[in-house]
Amino acid sequence: MIQNAVILSTGDEITTGKVVDTNANYLSDKLAEIGIDLVAVITVGDVLDRLEWAWRTAIEKGDVVISTGGIGPTADDLTTETIARVAGVKLRRDEAAVDHMKRLFASIGRPMPENNLKQADFPEGATIIQNPLGTAPGFRMPVTIGGHTAHLIVLPDVPREMKPMMENTVIPWIAANRGTDQVYAVKIFQTFGMSESALDEAVAGLIKPAEAKVSFRASFPQISLKIRVEGKPGEVDRKLEELAHRVREKISQFIYAEGDTSMEETVGRLLIEKKLTVAVAESCTGGLIGHRITNIPGCSQYFVGDLVTYSNDVKSGVLGVSEDTLKAHGAVSEECVREMAAGVRKRTGASVSVATSGIAGPDGGTPDKPVGTVCIALSADDQNFTRRYQFRGTRDWIKLITSQVALDWLRRYALGLPIADSAIFRR
Repeated sequence: MIQNAVILSTGDEITTGKVVDTNANYLSDKLAEIGIDLVAVITVGDVLDRLEWAWRTAIEKGDVVISTGGIGPTADDLTTETIARVAGVKLRRDEAAVDHMKRLFASIGRPMPENNLKQADFPEGATIIQNPLGTAPGFRMPVTIGGHTAHLIVLPDVPREMKPMMENTVIPWIAANRGTDQVYAVKIFQTFGMSESALDEAVAGLIKPAEAKVSFRASFPQISLKIRVEGKPGEVDRKLEELAHRVREKISQFIYAEGDTSMEETVGRLLIEKKLTVAVAESCTGGLIGHRITNIPGCSQYFVGDLVTYSNDVKSGVLGVSEDTLKAHGAVSEECVREMAAGVRKRTGASVSVATSGIAGPDGGTPDKPVGTVCIALSADDQNFTRRYQFRGTRDWIKLITSQVALDWLRRYALGLPIADSAIFRR
């Protein structure tokens, strides 16, 4: 019976702070969704005796231990070797894994280095977890220390490889071995425009602790609200939908998606549904809004173009911003972005447009327009709207929050929601 887990993250790049361990966050979320109690997250560098200590400790504490990292082809990839040592078994080579690696290298027209064969070595008794997207398969095996048996699950640390393996193979296996007929159902709301505390206050009392577990995660610039329901099969989905309906009724205008969906995906879907096209004029965001929009497959159905007009000369010459406007109000002004949005819509023929101009820092601010001053505009036949914001944070944070607000304006415009309520960050 699997009731709890330990996550083991390996790699000098994590212990030295060069890489942020986002894998552990992802894994903890997935375990929580199926009702597995997370005992600990252990992070350890690429040193054999430290790795052995970490594995022995994790085995003692968890019914299942999930590891990411240390199964690559290089000398400092020591996970498989360490597990074999802890379990007291030998390594064996899996020829099917070798053939898979050779085919991957052949598909890109490159010879396979000999050291990649190391990735086909597994401890005796291991069950291989296929990795369709990479050369390093994972594996699963039980190990007993001091009378306690833990199931070890070893995965690569590359998120695009690890996540499909976790979702398609590992989670179903763990869920099937929980030893209970209780199941879990989860609904995640992606929100924007309310702080975490305001969101908590808004939904307070909607769901009683006995009905479900409600949790929040602030992941700049959005905040996720998660509802997790436990019950018998056939009951949990009905119960979850009833609770989700309460949340929607309370904060619907601030919910931009349900599930693992980005703001730009939601905007794209709405633009297609409403048969709208969009164009962007950017200054301080430097093309970030256009970049986010074009990350979505099929965006050519609604995205006309993005004009990054950084200098005043280009704002004037390309977008038609009046020189009188620039002299009287400056580039970072509601007057300027209003003309930028109108100009890009006129030049492209888009149904709706947004424009940004601001001071992302760390310098360039003035007493009247300090760092973080950002102006945004939206232009459409039936609506023109501008607003000045005062954001806080680093240059990349200011650019990101500006892009999020601009996309939220497009979402609200498509839904017919008041744009003025789009964000709590307004001055």
